[in-house]
Amino acid sequence: MTDTQARKPTGTVWDVETDVIVAGAGCAGLAAALGAIERGAETLILERTGGWGGASAQSGGLLYLGGGTTLQQACGVNDSPEAMAAFLRAATGPGPNIEKIDIYCDRSVDHFDWLVSCGVPFKAELYDEPGWEPSGDQGLMYCGGENAYPFNTLSEPAPRGHVPQMTGKRTGVKGGGWMLVHHLAKMAGLRGSSINYDSSIERLVVDDSGIVTGVIARRYGTEQAIRARRGVVLATGGFVFNDDMLSEHAPHLLGRLKLGTDGDDGRSIRLAQGLGAAVARMSSAEAAISVDPRLLVRGLLVDGTGQRFINEDSYPGRIGQKAMTEHDGEIFLLLDEAGYDEDAARSFGLGLSWVGADAAELEAEMELPKGVLQATVDVFNSHAEAFGTDPAFHKDPKWVRPLSGPIGAIDLRLGEMTFATFTLGGLDTTIDGEVRHVDGHLIEGLYAAGRTTSGIPATGYVSGTSLGDATFFGRRAGAAAGLR
Repeated sequence: MTDTQARKPTGTVWDVETDVIVAGAGCAGLAAALGAIERGAETLILERTGGWGGASAQSGGLLYLGGGTTLQQACGVNDSPEAMAAFLRAATGPGPNIEKIDIYCDRSVDHFDWLVSCGVPFKAELYDEPGWEPSGDQGLMYCGGENAYPFNTLSEPAPRGHVPQMTGKRTGVKGGGWMLVHHLAKMAGLRGSSINYDSSIERLVVDDSGIVTGVIARRYGTEQAIRARRGVVLATGGFVFNDDMLSEHAPHLLGRLKLGTDGDDGRSIRLAQGLGAAVARMSSAEAAISVDPRLLVRGLLVDGTGQRFINEDSYPGRIGQKAMTEHDGEIFLLLDEAGYDEDAARSFGLGLSWVGADAAELEAEMELPKGVLQATVDVFNSHAEAFGTDPAFHKDPKWVRPLSGPIGAIDLRLGEMTFATFTLGGLDTTIDGEVRHVDGHLIEGLYAAGRTTSGIPATGYVSGTSLGDATFFGRRAGAAAGLR
């Protein structure tokens, strides 16, 4: 017996009883509670902080949905589950979870309709500019590089970033993510779910046959034994704020900017592992480059040798992952006067570190290998001038133009703020949120959802797959627990 387990033999008196216990009141936990309620289950949510929200409420609120949602149709967008699946299989790999992707795409339209039925508002307007999220309250945008190489060669690109409508939004404080969680929490309350705040799960309880039957929770310093007659759903986030777990599984994230809350400490993962739960893809992470996409598309990204390594109109999370894992974070963004946008640079605290009259002078200022940066710019410029194309990395022609006159470089090696990270690995679960044991069998009575699990974003990431994945599979996990 480990310190994350506790046995409650048959006949033991419980302090509290319910049908389904949900750990965590972010979007995954709230969706799980609603899924359980929809199956007629009495539900109790345990949230360690003083209110609902978690990392979900701090986010911009993007939900990666598609296949022909009513919002897409209202914006004149054609999409299909097959095109959506083809993109996600490529963008979330290598090693994507095909089973989860397929059911997610097949039922994405229904899931969007369910969110709307929960009161989540979406404005039928397409935002068709590079950006992390819409500049206003538009409801739809490209958010994963669907319209950039190589993904635009695999299936017909379609914008699939569904953003809850929010006026006066302040991402990180009160934005689209807050709006999403607000409506899920409101609906959970209206449908009868109870929430105990300041309640943290200390241990999972199993009976003599190994079935999870409840939890030991601590609230205001007092322990309670809470029975779950049908199941326990773990949905307390990832582990980016646990440096010990990062050191073991994802050391490349140490010292980087962390996205989330201090509740993303891996507690639920460790609790389940105490019962022998399997984990998957624990080294995987989002590592988005903290640069305004409006700047990226207008410049050239080069590595520490002065060579390009990716098309600059790609999804910033893909750029960041590649830069951090394959180029040791040694990257620079080249811009000329026509491409430099002072407001866009200032929004991320960036500025030019070097300026040269041309590429050769800039190369010398940056102390890069002689001739390499100049050759990089010359090759790009020659094709841009002659053909308006980028045959080396296939940047969209609408962003292809030669760099001319003085050229500056933004140093993107400048410490922890360059890459914004959170973990993608977690418990190995079925499409119904059932937690697998390391020997392959299912741990009866135990379910999980959200970043506590390894879900749609397997190794590659796409904006919106966290909230989309969490709400979709959270609802399924709650429903499965409610039917047990």
